[in-house]
Amino acid sequence: MTSLLEGAKKLVTRGSDIGARVEGLAQAVEASRGRLDDEVVDAAGATAARAAHRLRLSADHTVVALAGATGSGKSSTFNALTGLELSAVGVRRPTTSWATACVWGSEGAPELLEFLGIPERHRVARDNLLSQGREDTALQGVVLLDLPDHDSTEVSHHLEVDRLVALADMLIWVLDPQKYADAAIHDRYLAPLATHKDVMLVVLNQIDRVPEERRETMLGDVRRLLAADGLTGVPVLGVSSREGWGVDGLREEIARKVASKKVTKQRLEADVRASALRMRTVTGEAAAPTLSRERLEALEDSFAEAAGVPTVVKAVEESTRVRANRATGWPATAWLSRFRPDPLKRLHLDLGQVGRELTGTPRSSVPEPTQVQRARVDTEVRALVDDVTAGMQPAWGHAVRRASVSRLPDLGDRLDKALAATDLGVERLPVWTGLLRALQWVLVVAALVGGAWLALLGVATYARVPEPPTPEWNGWPLPTLLLLAGLGLGLLLALGARVLVSATARRRASVADQRLRQAIGEATEELVVAPVQAELDAYGRAVDGLATALR
Repeated sequence: MTSLLEGAKKLVTRGSDIGARVEGLAQAVEASRGRLDDEVVDAAGATAARAAHRLRLSADHTVVALAGATGSGKSSTFNALTGLELSAVGVRRPTTSWATACVWGSEGAPELLEFLGIPERHRVARDNLLSQGREDTALQGVVLLDLPDHDSTEVSHHLEVDRLVALADMLIWVLDPQKYADAAIHDRYLAPLATHKDVMLVVLNQIDRVPEERRETMLGDVRRLLAADGLTGVPVLGVSSREGWGVDGLREEIARKVASKKVTKQRLEADVRASALRMRTVTGEAAAPTLSRERLEALEDSFAEAAGVPTVVKAVEESTRVRANRATGWPATAWLSRFRPDPLKRLHLDLGQVGRELTGTPRSSVPEPTQVQRARVDTEVRALVDDVTAGMQPAWGHAVRRASVSRLPDLGDRLDKALAATDLGVERLPVWTGLLRALQWVLVVAALVGGAWLALLGVATYARVPEPPTPEWNGWPLPTLLLLAGLGLGLLLALGARVLVSATARRRASVADQRLRQAIGEATEELVVAPVQAELDAYGRAVDGLATALR
């Protein structure tokens, strides 16, 4: 856009923002592509491209187009303004669909004429030999176009008129006393260009054919018709190109507008404004909404439920209990827990970090979302979209809705991957379980030693072999103390460890819940929030761009 803004600085007076307006419209077009009706977006895009191109061309020339119906005297007016017989008149009108151009000041004009699509054989430089030495500095910088007749039976003629009417900086509509009220020009051109009245002149030609006492009345009637078209204030000049009446006044009016260096700017601004207003009718002007934290949390909760997070969290807690109790329980009974299935293994979620790296994309056995869970997801998605589209025009609302459900077919797979890829923090048991396991085995050994010792004493008694001396502690035989302490303390330690195991299981379940919800939040962001936010961002750029174009 750098060259566009530089062209704008060359073209308009200091402080103008025409370049920014064009850039704003282009931004709105880009943001609206694929979201609004193609016809509206394409038309606005063409306007922005055309305006940007015009800004890069000569700022020293103003394109003035003479348009009118057959027999209105448009070509004779063109000849009168140029002082040359350049356009054929009346029955000698050519059948070509090209316009004729007369240029005052040819330096820098060729590129502009290329932009206008005027063939070289239809171009004349007013300051060349054809002028026969007569200088006309009043219209210096003017590119005057004589357009084909807009009501011609040749389709190519009015297509050329339509094309050049869109490109000209200033429009002069030549009417005649017989057809000045013709709906063909009012409905097709004048009324639709009501936003361009600052760059228009209307000429009532052949005024010499109207009785003098009726001339002002007829000019007033033309002004009334223009007002009905939304063109109040457009200058209306009575001219007779054949007699030369009013031609000097017309030339002075053109020269005055061109000298102000505002005509091209006003035309581009009118084009940009008209396109921006048309886009705003289907875009609106409400500020881009934001996604509420409450709605996002409700959506994440519905995704977590559909993913089976409560099931996995419960499995984490139960699995931790099973493993920790197996490690810290009384060895004589702890082995029985090996026959109890691990809840995480049943869900294929007991992989650990190493397991995830080895299996690549993991899969779990968590049940698929139920119809009720999917229905809740759909409800929360709709509620989120309803909130953010409340102030939007229908087209943008539909775009946000389409985006919100565009990734939902991937819901099951994406949630399953989120679960299976999450480190649940259950790969290793706490350090204290190893210490308790070692202590339990010390107690088991003590109990076995005590039991064996007592057994040997019993055998000696039975065999009537003299008993070896038995150590005592506080009056208790040491073998008995070893057996009772090994069994009793082992059982008490196992019971006490259950309290620590329960606390550990709850803590790990809480950590797993946080990690799973973070993973589900990322899935929610990917499947719903990011597509919706992309549409809201595009809407915001469109609204901001239109605001810039219309400011």
